[in-house]
Amino acid sequence: MRWTFPPSVNPQTVAELSRSLSVEPLVAQLLVQRGISTFDEARLFFRPTLSDLHDPFLMKDMDKAVARIENAIESGENILVFGDYDVDGTTSVSMMATYLRSHYPHVATYIPDRYAEGYGISYQGIDYADDNGCTLIIALDCGIKSIDHVAYARQKGIDFIICDHHRPGNELPDAVAVLDPKRADCAYPYDELCGCGVGFKLIQAFGSKKGQTTDDLKPYLDLVATAIAADIVPMTGENRILAKFGLEVINENPRPGIKALIANARKSKLDITDVVFLLAPRINAAGRIRHGHHAVDLLTETDFLLAERYASEIETYNIDRKTLDKQITREALYQIEANDEHEHAATIVFQKDWHKGVIGIVASRLIETYYRPTLVFTKSGEKLAASARSVRGFDVYNALEACAEHLEQFGGHMYAAGLTLREENYPCFKQAFEKVVSETLHPDLKTPEQSVDAKIDLTDITPKFFRILKQFEPFGPQNMTPVFLTDNLFDTGFARQIGEDKKHLKLYVRQGDSGGIGAVGFGLGPKIDTVRNQSAFEGLYCIEENEWNGEVSLQLRFKDIRPSEIPG
Repeated sequence: MRWTFPPSVNPQTVAELSRSLSVEPLVAQLLVQRGISTFDEARLFFRPTLSDLHDPFLMKDMDKAVARIENAIESGENILVFGDYDVDGTTSVSMMATYLRSHYPHVATYIPDRYAEGYGISYQGIDYADDNGCTLIIALDCGIKSIDHVAYARQKGIDFIICDHHRPGNELPDAVAVLDPKRADCAYPYDELCGCGVGFKLIQAFGSKKGQTTDDLKPYLDLVATAIAADIVPMTGENRILAKFGLEVINENPRPGIKALIANARKSKLDITDVVFLLAPRINAAGRIRHGHHAVDLLTETDFLLAERYASEIETYNIDRKTLDKQITREALYQIEANDEHEHAATIVFQKDWHKGVIGIVASRLIETYYRPTLVFTKSGEKLAASARSVRGFDVYNALEACAEHLEQFGGHMYAAGLTLREENYPCFKQAFEKVVSETLHPDLKTPEQSVDAKIDLTDITPKFFRILKQFEPFGPQNMTPVFLTDNLFDTGFARQIGEDKKHLKLYVRQGDSGGIGAVGFGLGPKIDTVRNQSAFEGLYCIEENEWNGEVSLQLRFKDIRPSEIPG
């Protein structure tokens, strides 16, 4: 693992911020490293309010989108809310449908089948709208590249409003409104919203015309926060505000479907990490194993007893998902070794009967073993479909774009993408992608990286310091949990391997004459010899609370350790 430090910050800026906020310089340094250098910026970071959200009408085409929905309601049109089958898509559809139904009854929902229709807007979905007399489709978390689909809908007299956050192509669909902050001609101040976030801006704009404030719309933020967490978008700006208040809703007054999922997860209070690892996989499991509309049924249900039943069914899907995930990962690892591809620049594996619903998870699992850009293919109808995942610092979307001549369709982000191609093109694509990665992947990116926020001593870790760190939450990309480096550490004789196959490390450490502190290192069990026999070592860690027998104390959660460079 590579340990990297952020660029040095201006010491005068740190000193001025420390003075204006009355906080210690270490806290000010952490803030400046996050781009926060003034009192007002710190106020927004620590004490955001919903009124700090941007005016939704700053987004290109927002006025057109609101006007078209108002016209549809006045004319008594049937509206179809369409979204992808993942967490961002199903939460978007659930939010938009629930909100519109609070104003108007003729609103239907549609989630494409992952296997029969694939990602994004489908002709089958448009035909469904036509068959049911829908003349307006609001597409969420998809549609930015659906030129032909939107044209097909127009021929049938169906208008589109697109709410997307993916990168547009050279041409935009001929929709009534295309809401996407990543549009080159869109001057919206924040372009990192997820699909559900863009959808929320639409209901914020529509609601403002009805006299509603953002506080009135707060009950919808449990869905927005779930989408932000699941889609791994930057936890900055509006995303951080929406996630913060969405977590409040999740923990204080969630919708019945979320409440039922929390009950199944057996945890009373959730933070953003819990949303990522407890809520999101369960919502995703519906679309992966059965159908994404099961998630929409759950998230739009108002009867808690019925929501509990839906949640129980989804829990079963999640168990099935875990079984498939483990099985396919084993088969993929065997394939890499059998084909002697463990030294390649990229991982590309294919088996026609792998379950399409879990290949994205498998791609992430393979990166844990072979740290490099990874594509997992399976057969999908007459074509091959793949999920792509990348390593930190490498843009897999750009790499796919360089191989576009071999692809039928692709879309996504820097670190995650999806694609389809004809089976006969697979060998050429595999060769081309391997070539692109081998020529563009910097050697440093072949090793996992852990960035370090600051070097500190154990004496810096106080309850007051931890309370301030807690206010940096919610954490996520570009606002990650602070990671600290401390050197010249010693174990006090308690080091032991714990867990299945002794994978993890439990220890109690000290530095010099300082008092000791408990620590755990997940996955660091094999490094026990580094800390034994009074060997000095240095480690990277986060600070967290540990509750044991009703007692709460601070502990270190080590991310990596190595022999200390300072003699003990």
